[in-house]
Amino acid sequence: MVSLQPPLCDFGWKARAFDLPGVDGKRYTLENVRGKNGLLVMFICNHCPYVKSIRDRIVRDTRELLRYGVNSIAIMSNDPAEYMEDSFDNMKLVAQQYDYPFPYVWDETQQVARDYGAVCTPDFFGFNAGLELQYRGRLDASRKEAAADAPRDLFNAMVRVAQTGKGPLEQIASMGCSIKWSGEK
Repeated sequence: MVSLQPPLCDFGWKARAFDLPGVDGKRYTLENVRGKNGLLVMFICNHCPYVKSIRDRIVRDTRELLRYGVNSIAIMSNDPAEYMEDSFDNMKLVAQQYDYPFPYVWDETQQVARDYGAVCTPDFFGFNAGLELQYRGRLDASRKEAAADAPRDLFNAMVRVAQTGKGPLEQIASMGCSIKWSGEK
């Protein structure tokens, strides 16, 4: 398992369109998931220990962000041939088990991950109301283990984005497992 850090925020970079199937049987596009004050696009998966360790906090933060007009979507772009835990059926189970308050969608062709430049799970992209990138950083100071009283970097940044349209200038990159690209071993 390769641990990677994505590049830091390219402020103003425009969100790329997508149309992906959700575990709930619906299709989701950039336009039908965006919130009044922003959108959080998360590249996650089921098997990654980094994602597993923060699922509860992702659910908490995305629920709270709804009150600020920020919607969220989670995209699973891994090739499930290598990790059956990331299969679409298992995505359904995880979304149900954790009561995800956001659409959990499958990027089967991996094109959306490529369009966004996603490199790891988790990889967070926080957009303002104009769908301009304002945050690309970590959830909090935790890695694989929860850090006690860790400041809520992503949550605080997205509240700021919702209120001002701008993200914090200082951001700390997320860290996680590499995206499992088709055809790579």
